[in-house]
Amino acid sequence: MPKPQGLCIDISGVLHEGGEVVTGAREAIAKVREAGVPCRFLTNTSRKPSRAVLDQLRELGFEVDEKEVLTAPAAVARYVKARKLKAWLLVHPDIEEEFEPASFSDADAVVVCDAGERFDYRRLDQAFALLMEGAPLLAVGMNRYFKASDGLHLDAGPFIRALEYAAGVEATIIGKPGEVMFQEACDSMGLAPGDCLMIGDDVEADIGGARKAGLQAALVKTGKYQESDGARAAELGAGVFDDIAAVASHWLKVQ
Repeated sequence: MPKPQGLCIDISGVLHEGGEVVTGAREAIAKVREAGVPCRFLTNTSRKPSRAVLDQLRELGFEVDEKEVLTAPAAVARYVKARKLKAWLLVHPDIEEEFEPASFSDADAVVVCDAGERFDYRRLDQAFALLMEGAPLLAVGMNRYFKASDGLHLDAGPFIRALEYAAGVEATIIGKPGEVMFQEACDSMGLAPGDCLMIGDDVEADIGGARKAGLQAALVKTGKYQESDGARAAELGAGVFDDIAAVASHWLKVQ
């Protein structure tokens, strides 16, 4: 594959794990900056608004500009606004500020992100009712689980699948592994997807999604990586590296 001209980098599991910086991650980003390579930081994290994601990166010592951070909830909000939809939200309370929520009686679309404790029967049943009336199902991503300091936890994917099955609909995925966010990231750097490299720890959302969108991809063995993911990454035509520092070291030597 040709040397990538831009990088798309997952945040949680690649740059930090549970709020602790991955060894060598700060130095890797600094080397990329020195090389003058544009970056976009992509995350499906849907328990923090965009401003909080940016603040955390800066607190962890990463020099990041606001325009470089692309969060899936913000991408969903832009999608909803562009289509003049009135969204009923099944999301975490901390990210409601990204949206202009509609009441249940006025809504004509359903938005599902990682809602945490809000994934209860009443709210899931309300979402189901709207879907049965024809409302589209818009989702942040299909991540099966995420890794926190105390281990793995269910993400939004399993609940989205349940709603799809119950209502006989297919969700429109705006975040990873959907193509929308990857394309948005590449466009914002003025690059074609084939000229960009996605670095992530989720073999399906990051690597599978990136490859489908036409990007090159590198899977790192940090974050949620599992040993069985290596074979899947190979099937997808992606490289496998110990961490982002290893990716940067390899990539900066590619001529």
